[in-house]
Amino acid sequence: MMMNAEILKDAEQRRFAWRCRRGLLELDIVLQNFVLYQYDALTLDELQVFDALLALPDNEFWALINNTSEIAKATGAKEKARNAMIYKIKTARLNKLEEAE
Repeated sequence: MMMNAEILKDAEQRRFAWRCRRGLLELDIVLQNFVLYQYDALTLDELQVFDALLALPDNEFWALINNTSEIAKATGAKEKARNAMIYKIKTARLNKLEEAE
């Protein structure tokens, strides 16, 4: 039984990695690394939020991650979850940049 769960988890991680392939190289790199290093730590709710963020156009998503776009004030649980996920992606990106130095 555990084997099937692991197979499903691996398949879902590959699906997310594929969806993270973007036309904007910088975004592609950030998202691919995020899935590679952070996927296992994400909850089901966080995965759903991440999945929704992947529907954003590249430039809009990159602006949110790169601090060039203001994050909307959270007025409800959905917005708070979205902002928390953006923060998580930013933090993972900054940690990766610090490791490279």
